[in-house]
Amino acid sequence: MQNVYARRREELMRRLGPKAVALVHGTRPARRNSDVEHKYRAPSDLLYLTGFGEPESFAVIAPGRDEKFVMFVRPRDPERETWTGRRLGVEGAVAKLGADMAHPVGELPEKLKALLDGADELHYLPGDEREVDQLVIDAVRALRDEERRGRRAPKRLVDLRATLHEMRLVKDEDALEKLRRAVDITAEAHLAAMRAARPGVYEYEVEALIDYTFRRRGGTGPGYGTIVGGGANATILHYVDNQDPLRQGDLLLIDAGGEYQGFTADVTRTFPVGAKFAPAQRRVYDVVLEAQERCIELCIPGATIDGIHQSAVEILTAGMVDLGLLQGEAAQLIENNAYRRYYMHRTSHWLGLDVHDVGSYTAGSEPRKLVPGMVLTIEPGLYVAADDRLVAEEYRGIGVRIEDDVLVTDGAPDVLTRAIPKHPDELEAIVTG
Repeated sequence: MQNVYARRREELMRRLGPKAVALVHGTRPARRNSDVEHKYRAPSDLLYLTGFGEPESFAVIAPGRDEKFVMFVRPRDPERETWTGRRLGVEGAVAKLGADMAHPVGELPEKLKALLDGADELHYLPGDEREVDQLVIDAVRALRDEERRGRRAPKRLVDLRATLHEMRLVKDEDALEKLRRAVDITAEAHLAAMRAARPGVYEYEVEALIDYTFRRRGGTGPGYGTIVGGGANATILHYVDNQDPLRQGDLLLIDAGGEYQGFTADVTRTFPVGAKFAPAQRRVYDVVLEAQERCIELCIPGATIDGIHQSAVEILTAGMVDLGLLQGEAAQLIENNAYRRYYMHRTSHWLGLDVHDVGSYTAGSEPRKLVPGMVLTIEPGLYVAADDRLVAEEYRGIGVRIEDDVLVTDGAPDVLTRAIPKHPDELEAIVTG
């Protein structure tokens, strides 16, 4: 397994060059309330390069030095480990993670100066963690103060988004394998939710079933806050209260993705509770499905996320006119952003270790072109507020989103989430069975 991380570090070193150093930081556990902490999840950059998930860890990648991979970790402490769990420790970081050298994390402020001495560039994530910013500033300042004694501070500070995040954007085989496993787990959870969603069941019961399935299948839980929105709750884009009972015939929107070894799926399905689609629901759903299927077809090399979004907007806006949600010419409604009353978000984002994964959406001043190995979501939707008096009553409170995860290949798009039903007949067979 460490071969995967070693290859990634080697590729990062190639991109950095011999005169650069990269600092990849971990974080401290976050307080939930009082003296209770949230369950810790290491930053994705650290996971990507080391697979190491303990808090307060740092990796320094220095291609031009004999010790090219240096870890800073919490030292072994039998008393603390009795309370808060086992630690790999300094020796373990060398033996298990393949570090050329490892030190206690408390020594980082002093040793970082030596690791940066003589480097032309320091690559890190400015603005991500105030404590890390201060650590870097202090190290650079100290090196400048000692220039008369032959030490030299980096000349440039470079955002890791230009190097490491560009690597993460195009998935390697290990990343794709883990993403596919996350998708498989997510598919089972969505199917379980479809079968369990019956009138009188509460949204939180469905959420609990989804999270249980993630864990039962070996995932670490949800990769983001699970959305289970019945009826008008489906029109709230990031609804996570999940507290209301489901009602017969209402649409239920579930946006849920399981995380597996750091990688997360991201899937949305919308279906009626214990019934077939009502005519108005079906009309809205068909418009969204048409847009989604067309946009998936566009996920080929050379396409852009901006172009995919524009296609979704065109299909959805024409559909809004046909449904009577908007009046006028579609082109004009797009130009003046009138469509945003019912479709207010983008159609796609990168997917990987983060649900909104890293990687620039532009190349220079132009939209970035898709290449094989990129994974993105396709998630158009329509959302009509329950109190919208500008539309026919039958459409009020309808929210529909359909989302799949798509791998760009040399040929046709690979829909990783194809096994999760989304066509109306399939959905009706499940929820009424």
